[in-house]
Amino acid sequence: MRAFIEVVRHGGFTEAGKRIFATQSTVSKMVRQLEEELGVQLIDRSGPRARPTEPGLVVYQRGLDMLAMRDELLAQIGEFDSLKRGVLRTGVPTVGGDMLFAPVIAEFRRRHPEIRIELIEHGSTRLHETLRAGDLDVAGILLPVAGELDHRPVRCEPVVALVPQGAFAPERTSIGLPDLRDWSFLLFQEGFALNDMILSACRRHGFIPTVAMQSAQTRFIARLVGAGLGVAFMPRMVALADRPEGVALLELDEPDVSWNMTLAWRREGYLSQAARAFIDLVQEMVVEGAGPGHSILD
Repeated sequence: MRAFIEVVRHGGFTEAGKRIFATQSTVSKMVRQLEEELGVQLIDRSGPRARPTEPGLVVYQRGLDMLAMRDELLAQIGEFDSLKRGVLRTGVPTVGGDMLFAPVIAEFRRRHPEIRIELIEHGSTRLHETLRAGDLDVAGILLPVAGELDHRPVRCEPVVALVPQGAFAPERTSIGLPDLRDWSFLLFQEGFALNDMILSACRRHGFIPTVAMQSAQTRFIARLVGAGLGVAFMPRMVALADRPEGVALLELDEPDVSWNMTLAWRREGYLSQAARAFIDLVQEMVVEGAGPGHSILD
């Protein structure tokens, strides 16, 4: 079609060939193929200049529209690659997500204002399932991750126990789960991976704790601890940010319980330019230059 249009524009096959970097014979062959496909003669070759026939004029006008639509389509697709449009579907954990990912999302929005961000907040287990189902591009989830996911480490935090102030000796800095077997536990809601870690560790120690209440709100749980309702467990950075008066923090002495946050995506899934840019930004803002248990956001 482009060859035919150039022939009409320039009145000859040789000049058209120069425009599309093809020989005169190649251009003539392409126009012949178009005529055979459409079943009509498009070019009057009888005069010194190649002129469109009446059907050729119709094809010429429609051809201009078709090529314009093609160029517009390629430009729109190119905008996806250049981060001028698109959607980022990301999941962030309810626990610690605000501290780790809110600054990244804000910076991403500043750098790429045309990208629409669809955000899902939930516990790590639920986010894991949603990511594997293909409903998210990337998500912050706890290790371990499923084998079909790729991931980058984001933050490793020790887990601490939140206990009422004065419940244990003031010089004490750590505690094991067996020492808390007689306390009521305040856990997160279903879908939070930290719950499974705590409950599995309790079973390994031979007991099932009494769960007094479950919530998705870290501050609410911390205040319930301060009110004497029970004990709770959180990543250290979250507990330090949300600790109210009347609550002490003891490092949990459980080697198998730690908060290893990672940013994950499906290995075989399509990863948009927006998702790739978000992964790189997390690396830039949160991971690079951060030592164990710390990030550049500290």
